[in-house]
Amino acid sequence: MPHIVVEYTPNLTDLPFDSMLAAVTRRLSESPEVEDEADLKARVICADRFRVGLADSQRGFIHVIVRILEGRSEQAKQDFSQRVADGMLEHMPTFADDMTVHLSVEVVDMHRGSYRKFKLS
Repeated sequence: MPHIVVEYTPNLTDLPFDSMLAAVTRRLSESPEVEDEADLKARVICADRFRVGLADSQRGFIHVIVRILEGRSEQAKQDFSQRVADGMLEHMPTFADDMTVHLSVEVVDMHRGSYRKFKLS
C-alpha cells in the first residue's frame, strides 16, 4: 500500500512515464500517511481498446487509480489525489492542438481485513 495504477490510451505516444512515476512516488512519500516509501508500488497499463465519448480519434485519457487501505480521512484522500495529479502534471508533455486529453485521479479504499502483503527475500 499504496498501489498506483496508471491507465492510458495508446494514442498518447512518448509519455515520460518513468519521470511521471518518479514524481508521483516522491510526492506521495512526503505524505504523513506514508510510513515507508518502499510501500509505494506503481505501474502503467495501456488500454489497448478504448473510446472517449463519441469521437473516433483525437481524444485520449490518463487515469490514475491510487489504492490505499481504508480508514483514511477525506482530507488525506484529497491530499493523495492532489499529490498524484501534481506529479503527473510535472512531466506532462504538450499535445497537438487537435488532441484532447483527460487526466483523472481516483483514490480507492482497499478492505483492510482482506488485504494481505508478504515481504519475500
